Amino acid sequence: MKIAKIDHFVLVTDDLQKCVEFYERILGLEHVCEGGKHSLRFGSSKINIHTRAGEFAPFAARPGTGSADFCLICEGQSTQQLKTELESKGAQIELGVVPRTGARGAMQSIYLRDPDGNLVELGVYEGSDDSA
Repeated sequence: MKIAKIDHFVLVTDDLQKCVEFYERILGLEHVCEGGKHSLRFGSSKINIHTRAGEFAPFAARPGTGSADFCLICEGQSTQQLKTELESKGAQIELGVVPRTGARGAMQSIYLRDPDGNLVELGVYEGSDDSA
């Protein structure tokens, strides 16, 4: 077996409207609703949004809000430009810009929380045209 990529993961939200607004307005993800199932798409991945624990089967053993901690990789701008953009959109930055190590090596990261309290890390890899 060879695992290649993450296709999707699930976030549980207490407020679908606030959740979607954050990920669309602040992070620029695309909200899609198909067959009553909500997701946020970016690149070749997506985040499925459930409005209550256990909404769709099968589901995690202990689904709930505010327990996620994940990193999204950003391209096309430096971390300083990213920070300026986030601040202009009213995002509350918890930490950053700080050095971190991601799956591909050294990167610079900014941390913020979504409306449900999930920790969202935004990373830019060093050495890319966008890391300065």
